[in-house]
Amino acid sequence: MADKRKASTASKTGKPGAASKPARASKSVAAPRPAPAPEEGVVLTEAQKRRRRSRSVAIATVLGALCLLFYIVTIVKLGPAVLVRPL
Repeated sequence: MADKRKASTASKTGKPGAASKPARASKSVAAPRPAPAPEEGVVLTEAQKRRRRSRSVAIATVLGALCLLFYIVTIVKLGPAVLVRPL
């Protein structure tokens, strides 16, 4: 019986003893979840929203200052010799 199987796969693929690949199952796509109703989930108070906003502004300010500091340190480390070059 195994000889028949090898012979049948050899005639289909052209390679002796090559097993045919199983057919791939189609991938199902899950339906998107509906958005939660406004009553569900965490609802922030106005004070919590203000604190979150102030924290976000503080983080953005610190990040901007850090970028500016890195830029200034890089320019200082390059030194004034950068400006003296042939044109």
